[in-house]
Amino acid sequence: MNKELIFLRAFAFATVIGMVFLTTSAFKTNGNQKFTEIDVERINIVEKDGTVKMIITNVDRFPNGNDKINARPTNESRKKRSGMLFFNEDGIECGGFIYDGQKKENGHSSGLSLTYDQYDGDQVMQLLTQDYTKGGKRFVSSSLAFNDRPSEESQMKTSEIMKELEDLRKKDPKAMQQKYDDYVKKNLIGGAPRIMLGKSKAENNGLFLFDDKGMPKAMFYIDKENNAKLDFYNDKGEVTASFPDHKTK
Repeated sequence: MNKELIFLRAFAFATVIGMVFLTTSAFKTNGNQKFTEIDVERINIVEKDGTVKMIITNVDRFPNGNDKINARPTNESRKKRSGMLFFNEDGIECGGFIYDGQKKENGHSSGLSLTYDQYDGDQVMQLLTQDYTKGGKRFVSSSLAFNDRPSEESQMKTSEIMKELEDLRKKDPKAMQQKYDDYVKKNLIGGAPRIMLGKSKAENNGLFLFDDKGMPKAMFYIDKENNAKLDFYNDKGEVTASFPDHKTK
């Protein structure tokens, strides 16, 4: 009986070792693997040290809410979309490519966005397309935009500030606005579009320039009636001069 128990134990141990060896050998590779086609919900591209550098994902597995990437929180309020997210050597998100599109009750809504972020900040360059139906009319705009971002901003600090301002807005909107202005003066939040090249929602195709507050200053464009125009604006957003129809105020 003892000999049989010893034999059974030895056999069981050898079987386990063999299964472990076969399992690890099956997934061990000595070179590149070739696939004709794969179906996957999400792919994480990582460095040897485990730092995530890129995520390719479907809608459901898009990181937001309580998800953490590289031990850092993600944007809690960001809508889930299919696409890609980029991360730098410090593990900080630095851009992304997202898209969506679906029919709605009264039409459709779709869009595409490719962005590049300021280091530890928000987007400074964006390629954007929006296509939607409203009131039975279709609106399509496409643009390449360049933005200014606050010099002292950081993604985690911005997230904290936004939560603070949202809580304050519910209690005291006036105090919230004052707090917002204070953070802007400290270059912690804010930012403004400076250059936009493309088609606006007003169906004007051209080059649009803005001041450091995001107010329009000059526009060179072709309107939907195919008229070429050059407009200049004052600090209030009012047209001060226009060519070929010259106007002064």
